[in-house]
Amino acid sequence: MIYRFRVILDNDTEEDIFRDLEIRETDSLEDLHNIITQSFGFDGTEMASFYLSDDQWNQGEEISLFDLSDDNSARLMIETTINDVVHEAQPKLIYIYDFLSMWTFYVELAEIVEEAESTDYPNLMFVHGQIPDTAPEFSFESEEGEDFDEFENGYDVDDYESLDFDENWN
Repeated sequence: MIYRFRVILDNDTEEDIFRDLEIRETDSLEDLHNIITQSFGFDGTEMASFYLSDDQWNQGEEISLFDLSDDNSARLMIETTINDVVHEAQPKLIYIYDFLSMWTFYVELAEIVEEAESTDYPNLMFVHGQIPDTAPEFSFESEEGEDFDEFENGYDVDDYESLDFDENWN
């Protein structure tokens, strides 16, 4: 079977930016990663992860491009087929590309169809909107819906004297 996905860039612009693509259900998440990066014009060399998601787009289990864990326990894209994590009852993933820029995408299964004989997969079906030069600002919110303030604890990160830190530790 063929999975049709809509991949939407999380951005604050007025114009929606998304790609519609098709891929075999038995392809790996790394294959999905590759078609997403190519369809948005990235070179695909940066770190990336998929996250399982519920209907409210809450971030769940991570599936990484590379295993950077100390105990080699990370779930990897290359070892995970798409139909293992996406199906009609679980149609949503969050995809983050380049953890320095934090390009964030919402990936949703739109339809499951029969494979067409004359189509090569994966297949980019539709392109809407141009990706900006830089990733949109990501706004962290507290559980109460207020903006997250990383400095609300009162620490002055430029005041090294008041921090409990031994600069000659080695």
